Amino acid sequence: MKVFILFIYYSFLQYLPATDNAYRIYTFIRKIRSAVGKFIFTKCGNNINIEKKANFGTGSGIEIGNNSGLGINCKVRGPLQIGNNVMMGPDVIIFTSNHETSRTDIPMRGQGSTLPQKVTIEDDVWIGARVIILPGVTIGKGAILAAGAVVSKDVPDYAIVGGVPAKVLKYRR
Repeated sequence: MKVFILFIYYSFLQYLPATDNAYRIYTFIRKIRSAVGKFIFTKCGNNINIEKKANFGTGSGIEIGNNSGLGINCKVRGPLQIGNNVMMGPDVIIFTSNHETSRTDIPMRGQGSTLPQKVTIEDDVWIGARVIILPGVTIGKGAILAAGAVVSKDVPDYAIVGGVPAKVLKYRR
């Protein structure tokens, strides 16, 4: 069943319009893509939003909480845990593994990948457009990741981070 649902999503549903509009047809599209999540993700909360062209591979190892969403044209892979009330802007990329680079006697291309490292995004987080999150990172509760940030280290609760690499700019509290 999961393979069939993935086929339907990647061949048709991902191309339906983005749902950032108040018209009823967009609400219907949002509900259809949300229903897909229940079959695909390892754990799926209520009222999720999977936006246009969101790419999540097979959905394995992805947990998404209530009222959270995957942004337009995002690319995410498991192991990934997204908490409740998480907003994700367009073009976000969340990496959970990387290229292996430890050997110098063979090209990096032939070394394979590192083991996946879980990315955790806690509750009430806002991830701005084109943010990149690297493997093993934890984003604290209530954090804001500014557009274009490259997050390579854990983000404390209620921190606002930005830049390349991302640094704490200030705190919400």
